[in-house]
Amino acid sequence: MEASPRNLQDLKDLLLSLMVARAKEELEQELVEKEEEKQRYLAERAPPLKTSSLSLNELQDLCRELHTKIDVVDEERYDIEAKVLHNTREIKDLNIKVLDLRGKFKRPTLRRVRVSADAILRSLLGSKHKVSMDLRANLKSVKKEDTEKERPMEVSDWRKNVEAMSGMEGRKKMFDAAKGTVQ
Repeated sequence: MEASPRNLQDLKDLLLSLMVARAKEELEQELVEKEEEKQRYLAERAPPLKTSSLSLNELQDLCRELHTKIDVVDEERYDIEAKVLHNTREIKDLNIKVLDLRGKFKRPTLRRVRVSADAILRSLLGSKHKVSMDLRANLKSVKKEDTEKERPMEVSDWRKNVEAMSGMEGRKKMFDAAKGTVQ
């Protein structure tokens, strides 16, 4: 008897649902066992207190005893937290060292390469590149001597100029100079 693909799929689904149901039952059983273990531990470590038949002095002694036990437990908890914190830091440092030893983040040294515009266009366009990109060939040449002759530079003491233009008289001179050029 051959199984059809539909029957195989139904069998797979049935098997999967049975596995999920079994896992759910085991999880619930595990939770119940943990709760029972917790109750046993608490009954052993912290038995119920009987305070109804105790006098005031006995109650005070019981409170002092409980406070000393709480202090001891707090010290143990603090020590354990410090150890855990130390261990997590050590684990983090060791993980960093392992990554460094693997060389995962090692970057190659880069070299500066000079590439002309023609070479870039040739690599991008391939055989279509025919135009030369020599931009300096199209520039107009300018003689340095001509530019210096056009702008005569007057060298004077700048302090005298500032003193002459300072105050109201300097502003009046500038005003008069501007007035004279307009007329």
